[in-house]
Amino acid sequence: MYWADEIVDKIIDTYMGQEEFIIRDEKTLSGPVHVGSLRGVVIHGIVAQVLNERGKKARFLFEFNDFDPMDGMPKELEGKGFDEHMGKPLYKVPSPDGKAENFAEYYGQTFLGVIKEIGFGPEIPRAKEAYLSGKMNDWIRTGLTKNNEIREIYRRISGSGKPEHWSPVSIVCEKCGKIGSTDVISFDGEKVKYICKKDKVKWAIGCEHEGEISPFDGNAKLTWKVEWPAKWDVYDVTVEGSGKDHNAAGGSHNIGEAICNEITKTDIPFNIPYEFFLIGGKKMSASKGLGQSAREIADLVPPEMLRFLMLSKKPNQPIEFDPEGDTIPRLFDQHDQAAQLYFMKEEKDTLQTDLSRLYQLSQLTDEKPVERFLPRFGQLVFVIQIPRLNVYEAVEKMKGSALTEEDKKEVDLRVGYAKKWIKSYAPDRYRYELQETLPEAAKDLSDVQKKFVAELKKILEVLEDWEGENIHGTVHSIVKGNDDFTPKDCFQAIYKLLLGKEYGPQVGWFLSALDKEFVVGRLKEVL
Repeated sequence: MYWADEIVDKIIDTYMGQEEFIIRDEKTLSGPVHVGSLRGVVIHGIVAQVLNERGKKARFLFEFNDFDPMDGMPKELEGKGFDEHMGKPLYKVPSPDGKAENFAEYYGQTFLGVIKEIGFGPEIPRAKEAYLSGKMNDWIRTGLTKNNEIREIYRRISGSGKPEHWSPVSIVCEKCGKIGSTDVISFDGEKVKYICKKDKVKWAIGCEHEGEISPFDGNAKLTWKVEWPAKWDVYDVTVEGSGKDHNAAGGSHNIGEAICNEITKTDIPFNIPYEFFLIGGKKMSASKGLGQSAREIADLVPPEMLRFLMLSKKPNQPIEFDPEGDTIPRLFDQHDQAAQLYFMKEEKDTLQTDLSRLYQLSQLTDEKPVERFLPRFGQLVFVIQIPRLNVYEAVEKMKGSALTEEDKKEVDLRVGYAKKWIKSYAPDRYRYELQETLPEAAKDLSDVQKKFVAELKKILEVLEDWEGENIHGTVHSIVKGNDDFTPKDCFQAIYKLLLGKEYGPQVGWFLSALDKEFVVGRLKEVL
């Protein structure tokens, strides 16, 4: 059974008889949102979608966390006058472009654009709304009056020792507007005395103001590990997963659970722990500059393909992505295999059924997908780099019949993304240039390779069926027919003669895409 269906089965069993569900996720909008943040969006979004398929009423909330303090400077804003805003709530920081409502909305709207492109339409509450409306007031009071109990939970669960004066509540300074630099001194049940410290944190400078203010209705903020269970309660959340770092032993989820069980007696949502999105084996991190933004990656592959990527792994499996490697061609191939299984009329086994379901859920709409020819991305990458080749004609050869209008739309779409990839990320092994004259590399052929070329020439010049599969079988029969020949040496000889390098596309298809007279002429020339 496909993983999303398994999870939904468990949710329905856990909440027996319940018909309405709140699925929640969030993102602190402190800068460009990395593509790794889409993992939570897609997991929660697909769970909501499948619950609705089952006749339940599921709402997907994706909160813009705009009440956190600005505690880091995006690289593109360094030296542009934003230092004075460090420590202020994100919604109080101006937009970098002067057009969006604030700093958080500037980055949030870009991310939301990607979310919508891949077929999800969550409701977008803002953290400031929860605080300013008073919905967080009861939890603010709990944080101020139960600070000792919460501190003990921190110590017991995570081993984190907090000082005696510690409070899980931070006041918004009335003078400088900063939230990360204040310490609570006392609380009399109505008002808080506080001090805005100059050097409390490294990323913000407090103004040293001492004041007294009501902590309610947006004048204060909870620290993350208390704010998280507060939002479970305030939003009446049924399902909310999170990354494996939050779910580690002694992590923020354990602390949130303890606060709910021991202090507030509030419900803990159904949890879906999930693995990281990795670039080159490393977790994506905005602060460390690893990886690309969601917007950048969304521009590299079609929306349906990005959604497919995010749905292709179970939550407990990491997603490996490297735009400079084989990830993108391999992603297209995996998607196309799943599409083939979806349209297959024969009975499917369990694995085939799961892949078919994956393809179905990767669609951007509920409408039934249209069957069309899906040319291999890696082959298109080659075709568009060879000026003498007509793309439609090359794809017709791949298909073996004339292209429909739907086929041509797919070809045009893939050609556009292939060009982007070649221009920006494709490794050298995917960059080809057909050599119109005999390349220098041809001089390096060994005697064995020349012998193979001679054999190949004799057979290809009389070969009538100039199609990829037939040529592929012909080349392999020559290799197998002589003990001196090895596949590596033989294929390298072909690539050296035509591309001037030791590697290239799949041999049979590669040769079939070229004019027969040109190929045979090149083989004669070297001999």
